Amino acid sequence: MGKSLMIQGTASDSGKSILVAGLCRIFYQDGLKALPFKSQNMALNSYITMKGQEMGRAQVFQAEAAGIEPDVRMNPVLLKPTSDRKSQVIFNGEVLCDMDAVEYHEFKPQLIEKITGLYQELVQENDVIVLEGAGSPAEINLNSRDIANMGMAKIADAPVILVADIDKGGVFASIYGTIHLLEPAERARIKGIIINKFRGDIALLDPGLKMIEDLTDVPVIGVIPYAQLNIEDEDSVALTKVNRSYNPQKDLDIAVIGLSKISNFTDFKSLESEPDVSIRYVFPGDQLGSPDILILPGSKNTLEDCLYLKDSGMAKEIQRVRNEGKMIFGICGGFQLLGKMLHDPHQVESTHGSLKGLALLNIETYFEAKKTTTRVEAKIGEETIHGYEIHMGRSENYEKQYFAELITANGKKISRKDGAVSSDKLVIGTYLHGVFDNSAWRRKLLNQVREAKGLSLIKEVAIPYKEYKNQQYDKLADLIRKNVDLEKIYQIMNQEEINV
Repeated sequence: MGKSLMIQGTASDSGKSILVAGLCRIFYQDGLKALPFKSQNMALNSYITMKGQEMGRAQVFQAEAAGIEPDVRMNPVLLKPTSDRKSQVIFNGEVLCDMDAVEYHEFKPQLIEKITGLYQELVQENDVIVLEGAGSPAEINLNSRDIANMGMAKIADAPVILVADIDKGGVFASIYGTIHLLEPAERARIKGIIINKFRGDIALLDPGLKMIEDLTDVPVIGVIPYAQLNIEDEDSVALTKVNRSYNPQKDLDIAVIGLSKISNFTDFKSLESEPDVSIRYVFPGDQLGSPDILILPGSKNTLEDCLYLKDSGMAKEIQRVRNEGKMIFGICGGFQLLGKMLHDPHQVESTHGSLKGLALLNIETYFEAKKTTTRVEAKIGEETIHGYEIHMGRSENYEKQYFAELITANGKKISRKDGAVSSDKLVIGTYLHGVFDNSAWRRKLLNQVREAKGLSLIKEVAIPYKEYKNQQYDKLADLIRKNVDLEKIYQIMNQEEINV
């Protein structure tokens, strides 16, 4: 039976996801079969497994770090916000329904037995389960029905490591406040503290470490320095830190529109591995300029984002870029936005009915209640690529100029067209998430733009994105090994059951 260890944070974006990934990598390097687990995840970044099931993206990169195929049981509950008040509730990879916060809070007790059963299956199959909390365990207004933090730690009978982000400031107050807002039984589960994103001289921090240990009676088992690692971020909290300006030392300027309901922004992470690419995000108030490629990303609510683009003036800016003859690329919701019309007669996404799109592609999209979730293999010209679909709508392509031909879906042979391309091949739309992760095709597209700019072509294809990510996971593991007491981690995992 596997051992368990849970990573909780003093706040969102404290480094829980990255630390879980790093520990999974270390256990994998140490010869253990480790697996990540997050009972409840709220994010618009999702992924489709080989079985066509939807799960949170964070547990995907953690599984990659552990050297295993993502399994939907690693993330039983995924909440995807559809508006300021409601979220789509996905359990074990399948959509249940939309709920508001009160409805979901009342529903959570029904999930406990199911989550427990899935977790116990994983315990029997693996050596180590590294659990991740959500937000903070000190959400005292929600803790009576918690299934994500100490509630899950109790189900798993797991010891807890608390991670805090010193880069935000107030790290000692956040550690002390988090621990002392917990019930005594919950507090007893916390066996170590890790301080994350430290900059400066550790000698100046040492007195504070001793004082916080005395105040909490919990040892500090690591201080991880701030590091630049190109590893996927969990959710849109990371968008507050993205690059918003062009690096003139790079040949190609790629701009991503920051939609109000942006989803799967990790679709563009692989572009950062290209030596000639500067990628930036553009939000209202930012100067769009004249990017070489303008990307419209996925959206959880395409009709709302259609209005957002028009109201913010961004729609006119996109049209200007089109008139300048630059490439425009839309993925999923971004593809739908490029069309002439968006129809939602059954109010799948909103109450707006039908809206005019950007009219840069001769397509119309109809929203349907059934969600398409498929892992696909496709042909784009001579290149075979891999990606996945997550969308509620279907798009009618009236020009019959397609982006790709799908040849498998969830492992089964098919023959289906995807996407659309304008007659001059400068406006492209596709439903395929992850398309930019395909190195050979990505380089061909970038070289097409280089040629249009009169730049020499780059013949060398970047290493496969999977290999690139593995290099980053190894760097993360090295960073943790050097700055965290791993012997103490193993001791914490191997202790007797807590049963508090």
